[in-house]
Amino acid sequence: MKRTILTTIAVVVVATIVLLIINSIFSKKDDLNIYAEAREGIFEITVSNAGELLAENSTDIYGPQLVESSEEQQGGSQQRGGSQRGGGRPGGMSGGGRGGDFHMMDFKITDIVAEGTIVKKGDYVAQLDRTNYQNTLTDARESLKTLQENLELKILDTAMSLTSLRDAIKNQRYSVEEAEIDLEQSKYEPPAVKRKAETKLNTQQRALEQLLQSYNLRKIQIATDIRSQKLALEDQELLVQNLENFLAQFTVRAPSDGMIIYKKDRLGNKRIAGSSINPFDNVIATLPDLSSMLSKMYVNEIEVIKVNPGLKVNITVDALPDKSYTGTVLSVANVGEQLPNSDAKMFEVMIKVDVFDPALRPAMTTWNKIILKTIPMAVYVPLDCVHTGSDSITYVYKKNKTKQVVVLGEFNDKHVIIKEGLEPGTLVYIIEPEGAEEFRITGKELITQSKDY
Repeated sequence: MKRTILTTIAVVVVATIVLLIINSIFSKKDDLNIYAEAREGIFEITVSNAGELLAENSTDIYGPQLVESSEEQQGGSQQRGGSQRGGGRPGGMSGGGRGGDFHMMDFKITDIVAEGTIVKKGDYVAQLDRTNYQNTLTDARESLKTLQENLELKILDTAMSLTSLRDAIKNQRYSVEEAEIDLEQSKYEPPAVKRKAETKLNTQQRALEQLLQSYNLRKIQIATDIRSQKLALEDQELLVQNLENFLAQFTVRAPSDGMIIYKKDRLGNKRIAGSSINPFDNVIATLPDLSSMLSKMYVNEIEVIKVNPGLKVNITVDALPDKSYTGTVLSVANVGEQLPNSDAKMFEVMIKVDVFDPALRPAMTTWNKIILKTIPMAVYVPLDCVHTGSDSITYVYKKNKTKQVVVLGEFNDKHVIIKEGLEPGTLVYIIEPEGAEEFRITGKELITQSKDY
């Protein structure tokens, strides 16, 4: 019986100790949750936001473009604005020149290699749907065959027509000769007979002249018609050739070595199998130069005025949590954009990553902290710890149950400098505590400075 009582006492003691330990742990955890420590150290004024990595330089992989003939490249390049990859419209638009007069339609991607695939120059990248343009090529070939047949018939008809005219001229020359002989023989005849012979000769000569003029005019007309038909035939041949070259490009290949990154359209959607490509923006994918990376972020219209090229940036990458990088603001947009889920205008800021890391890849998400100003030594607390009364006095609630008036300094997105009113290491409430109205006010001598903030 005595042993049972001792065992029970021991169990109660152990349970009490365990409860005390647990209570102590949760008490400390609660302290961590409701208090923050006033810290002293380097304070940075920053602007922060998420960003996305992209290569500073990249090679675009284009969809089909019209391959011009060497004659057009030499004589027509100035009119067409030079290389299509230099910003001009893709060749082959309707009205684009000889052999390019066919209607351009959207391209549909039927197949494309996986994003991130490493390719060599000439490797397969994507396949586009040929159906619409294949029909156009079939029609063009049929038109070409018709033009060829028409030209052959025109040449045959011309040969027969000119032969008939030449025979008529030859016969008329005989008639003129006969009239000349009759006139020669009439010189011994009465004047009336001689006059009649002269009239007949003049009539035959005029008829010959008219036949010669008709022949020359007919030759010119026929030459013009044949030249027009030949030009139409050449244009159609060039159109067929361009279409054949154009369709050959529907199997897209890499222009150089690199890693495939899908191109995004204006709405930010990646161009994948099934996507339609506008012929005015016919980039299928890109091959980024990974040796020089940028991070694109957006800054709201209130803070962008503080951001200038040359400012230093601290960069972290979500996919590489153990690494951090430094960067430099490269450019700040002059015109804001209305982004989805944002009421304020946002300005694009491009940040150049200072170092090369082969682990960095386009489209990785970054967190960019632009350093506007660095203060070597300051006392600061989280922004949530600072409260402002209806009288515009700023204060914090200290753990020792006092309501301390404080004078604020500069702040960043998370912390604010306490210029006066707090010592480093002081614990303050993160949120207003229960019974705060009973806390004793301290630091009343700072009220005037606090209001001036």
